[in-house]
Amino acid sequence: MTFMCTNITAIFWLSVSFQGSRSAIVCMLYIYICAGGPVLAHQSIPSDASENPCTSTYSELKMMLCFPLGIKLRIALLGSLVTSCLVGASDSSLNKGSEVLSDSFILKSISEAKQQVDAAYLRARKHLQQKLREEFPSPVDFLRHLKDPVGRTRSAVRAADYLETTLKLLKRKLQQSGRMRFNITDLLDRKQKEMISKETGCDYQIRSIKCPEDDTYRTITGECNNRKEPHLGVSNHAFARWLPAAYEDGVSVPRGASEGKLYNAFPLPLVRKVSNEIAHTANENITQDQELSLFFMQWGQWVNHDIDLAPSSGMGANPELHCDADCTFRSPCFPIKFPPDDPRMLRSNSCMPFIQSASVCNPRTFTREQINAVTSFIDASMVYGSEESVAKSLRNQTNQLGLMAVNQNFTDAGLELLPFENKTKSVCVLTNKSTNIPCFRAGDKRVTENLGLSALHTVFLREHNRLVTKLGKLNPHWDGEKLYQESRNIIAAMTQIITYRDYLPLLLAEETSKWIPLYSGYHETVDPTVSNVFSLAFRFGHTSVQPFVSRLDDSFQPMGSLPHVPLHLTFCASWRIIMEGGIDPLIRGMVVDHAKLMKQNQMLIEELQNHLFEQTEIMGLDLAALNLQRGRDHGLPGYNAWRRFCGLSQPQTVDELSEVLGNTELTKKLMDLYGTPDNIDLWIGAIAEPLIPRGRVGPLLACIIGTQFRNLRDGDRFWWENPGVFTPQQLEELTKISMSRVICDNTCIKKLPRDMFRASSPENFVDCHEIDMLDLSAWKDEPERGSKGT
Repeated sequence: MTFMCTNITAIFWLSVSFQGSRSAIVCMLYIYICAGGPVLAHQSIPSDASENPCTSTYSELKMMLCFPLGIKLRIALLGSLVTSCLVGASDSSLNKGSEVLSDSFILKSISEAKQQVDAAYLRARKHLQQKLREEFPSPVDFLRHLKDPVGRTRSAVRAADYLETTLKLLKRKLQQSGRMRFNITDLLDRKQKEMISKETGCDYQIRSIKCPEDDTYRTITGECNNRKEPHLGVSNHAFARWLPAAYEDGVSVPRGASEGKLYNAFPLPLVRKVSNEIAHTANENITQDQELSLFFMQWGQWVNHDIDLAPSSGMGANPELHCDADCTFRSPCFPIKFPPDDPRMLRSNSCMPFIQSASVCNPRTFTREQINAVTSFIDASMVYGSEESVAKSLRNQTNQLGLMAVNQNFTDAGLELLPFENKTKSVCVLTNKSTNIPCFRAGDKRVTENLGLSALHTVFLREHNRLVTKLGKLNPHWDGEKLYQESRNIIAAMTQIITYRDYLPLLLAEETSKWIPLYSGYHETVDPTVSNVFSLAFRFGHTSVQPFVSRLDDSFQPMGSLPHVPLHLTFCASWRIIMEGGIDPLIRGMVVDHAKLMKQNQMLIEELQNHLFEQTEIMGLDLAALNLQRGRDHGLPGYNAWRRFCGLSQPQTVDELSEVLGNTELTKKLMDLYGTPDNIDLWIGAIAEPLIPRGRVGPLLACIIGTQFRNLRDGDRFWWENPGVFTPQQLEELTKISMSRVICDNTCIKKLPRDMFRASSPENFVDCHEIDMLDLSAWKDEPERGSKGT
């Protein structure tokens, strides 16, 4: 339309300037307006004179151009003429679309969409099973295993896929019938949108929730934590948006998906190029953090897995999409292209596979929103699960004592180990076929991602069963359900206390009180839902990972023939815990080893930047590139938008950015890549900032992380300090909780530092009997005070 109107305007000025050529001008205008012209023809305006809204305007054109009129009158007549012509053309086209969008037409499209999606899911599942049978999965298959949607998450994701595919089908059919540029949702009335939501299953995903009158314990799913808005913080719902989504088309296409498209007058760089030039550091070129232990890094991942999980699209493994080989964006395939000078470039136009995060139903605006498969609350969901079926499957079904299920095949020096997953074929088996050890099973699917994570899962499984046993002896009248729920409540409190009292003050340092002031009670107006931006920002922890996993013996000396295992050989390697000494050597290694210090020229170790999940192939994934691509996939705005959100300056020039980063060389690299600070991807811009004094993040990350953790606390009705969750006596006992004590109670380790997060040497460790214990007598309940199982 812009092209047509521009040409009409130009012709009009010709009619004003060249009085002697009015007949020629009439012909030109007639061609552009009355004969349809190239743009109107493109818009499918009927050519028949009886239908053409421009036909009746010829007499007005002739009068305006053939008779001497003042210029103001000419402008007025032409403006009216063009408006009526274009409005008529628009109405005609819209009417044509409305005729096509009948209810039966929509229902047929929904049926087709369901068939396509179901077929894609089936093909994806069979394809992955085939690769496991052939015993040659790719690195991206390992990632899929950890992030594949299951259970209710899979149902929610599938409904969203039905919805998205339906809209794509409708738009494609209308384009085939002649309409070109339009938003399909603008052509749907309210009842049609409701019909699509119902038939795709989206209305169930966004259904209203009725809360019970009595709820002593938090639900597994997080439902009804907020009784006025029961969906807040619930698993299988969308991440919160703190800023509007930034998609290429305003709806779902990630920024950078269209080659050559400019943003703020500059193209976005390839994320792999950013990773190579800024994030990469050799395994040998790292600096040890002199203040913090590697256990500090591991706790950050432990808490992160409690509050967010963005699973991959369920259609990502569909072989017909060729996500593993094709370098073209075709949702959910959003491949990471290699720059021409990439050292791993094997062939022209080669790329690294990337599967978009699964979306969730959003029938209100239809903007793509990513699903958080776990509860937002700090509730130890990584131990217990975030949906009822998972929670039930993790419990010991052989008795009703409230215990968690444990491994029936192996123990760790007599202590419990995590149960194995129930799959016939497991990616973990393929990391060492001779051992035939499958992956572990826990409340979070990523349990076997790395050995340190598996060790923490094991510790808290044991702690639950220890608490259940102790409480059962104190309260023999309690049934298994109450024992389970009370123990779960205590472990959730442990996670909250250790995170807020011990972890966050080391991370945020002097800015802790700024972002997370003293607790003032539960506020039902606070939304605890984990934000989309936090799910990316908290990946700062990747910069603290060491390139090796250390295993130390009882004397804290290197153990065995391979005491320091290269990190990439520990991914999904559950067999190393079963066959190589259990979890104690791993915990000792995390306590003695220092975290890697994040520096502007030492961001991400090569083990993660080139060898992620490199178990069965010589080429692993690039975690830095994955993080950057994930930010674009999630529609997150650029660096300066978040600086503005946090009340920080927004640098525009090289000098201003250099002042923020305090590093001229890094600034030049970023500006050469991005052209403007506005375009810088959040993850790389945030970790590039200098650390706040005595903290381990920069000002932007401090804002995002601090804001999120305050919301998680203040918006949680079951927060451990909220009156009524625990008795005053129990609250007093809970303050004695420490990570050191939890380790002492659940391993064979006898000496530990009092603070597991601070770097220390074995000579400074203390005996476990010197570390405060939790006195469970505060939980002793007289039978007459309550009925059984309440």
